[in-house]
Amino acid sequence: MERTFSHLDAQGNVTMVDVGDKIPSKRVAIAEAVVELAPATLELLKKSALPKGDVLACAKIGGIMAAKRASQLIPLCHSLNLSYADIRFEVRDMPPQVRIEAEARTVGNTGVEMEAIVAAQSAAAIIYDMCKAVQRDIVISRVRLLHKSGGKSGEFNAPELPA
Repeated sequence: MERTFSHLDAQGNVTMVDVGDKIPSKRVAIAEAVVELAPATLELLKKSALPKGDVLACAKIGGIMAAKRASQLIPLCHSLNLSYADIRFEVRDMPPQVRIEAEARTVGNTGVEMEAIVAAQSAAAIIYDMCKAVQRDIVISRVRLLHKSGGKSGEFNAPELPA
């Protein structure tokens, strides 16, 4: 079975997919990102003692804002009316890191994977920005789709990765 790229036309030109004939359904996507910090930076974050203020509150709001603007950043991404967006954090002491989980939902003709991924990446970048005054070698890693449901392709759940 030969697979083709949905964003290329018969001549190989880039094109936006027409989703107008697709049946609307409830769509959910969850993505993650991990921000690796030095133990001292993590302690400052947990105490809300970083120079720029409450890191996680800012990252949550910024991540949600990013989910709502994914189509302005990803060239062929459809503009969606999100019914829900959220950013959740898991602060881990060992190894010292913040795990970000971004969720986006809609009822529509196309999925919300890009909204969730952009939200996770943006929240991670905001954590970097808020912590860079005390640490420059922060690592952002493991950005990936964890779950998606809805639409013709159904459900996807990513396999667990080693810690």
